[in-house]
Amino acid sequence: MTAIEQYLVDTYRACQQGAPMPPPPGRDDLAALREARTYQRFRPVVEGRPARHPWRAALRGLGRLGSPLARRTPPADP
Repeated sequence: MTAIEQYLVDTYRACQQGAPMPPPPGRDDLAALREARTYQRFRPVVEGRPARHPWRAALRGLGRLGSPLARRTPPADP
């Protein structure tokens, strides 16, 4: 049984019993992903390590390699 089919069965039962409707499948997926990301960012602070933003490592890598935009050659003038 798929998640949608289970949701439809649960919705039917809720209507029959006068209970509140169940949440649709996937409604809280983004909130769960945000919570996991926040936990991953906060964990170093709890462990006593310095907190770092995930983009800083990527930006440092660009500085070492040179910007992809800087490596482009300008178009030749006709």
